[in-house]
Amino acid sequence: MSIYEQIKNYRIVPVVVINSVDDALVTMEALVKGGLPVAEITFRTECAPEALALIAKKFPEALIGAGTVINAEQCEKAIRSGAKFIVSPGLSSNVDAICKKHNIPYIPGVATPTEIMQALDLGINVVKFFPASNLGGVKTLKAICSAFPQIEVMVTGGINEENVNEYLAFNKIIAVGGSWMMKGNPLEIENKTRRALEIIGGNK
Repeated sequence: MSIYEQIKNYRIVPVVVINSVDDALVTMEALVKGGLPVAEITFRTECAPEALALIAKKFPEALIGAGTVINAEQCEKAIRSGAKFIVSPGLSSNVDAICKKHNIPYIPGVATPTEIMQALDLGINVVKFFPASNLGGVKTLKAICSAFPQIEVMVTGGINEENVNEYLAFNKIIAVGGSWMMKGNPLEIENKTRRALEIIGGNK
């Protein structure tokens, strides 16, 4: 199963901010216990590369990616740390080149038709629509996708328990990225993750 197929199967990709390496393994364990052995570890914190490496080593079967990757240097660090996919808030041809060199899937953030066309020019047809809720949500995305039947989308930004099924009902959306289940202690994360899967009807 390809990385994209795995993401599509999970349907929810938890967006995880690790502020301390000490939190890395217990946080990922909570997601695994909750039924989602998948995470996008954001590269917004100094400890992110070390945390990602620890998680990738401890949970080799989990699907671990790096998010908020905005330049080639971060991308190289993420891949060396064990990231299986790379996600950006925008589109970077430099990040794309690094991912192609290492044969790692790259999901760039897009917000406009022009950015989607730029992604297609790079051979990318799976993109991230971000920030979704600020850009008009599913209604806007449906309008944009009508012009680009060849793309599939991961949606991030403002996703929560109340609207997750509205997004997942649109057949162009392969998964949503979310952080709503990441608030609280490990047990709370585990329970919120399990509830998120219940809301969407489990993995399909």
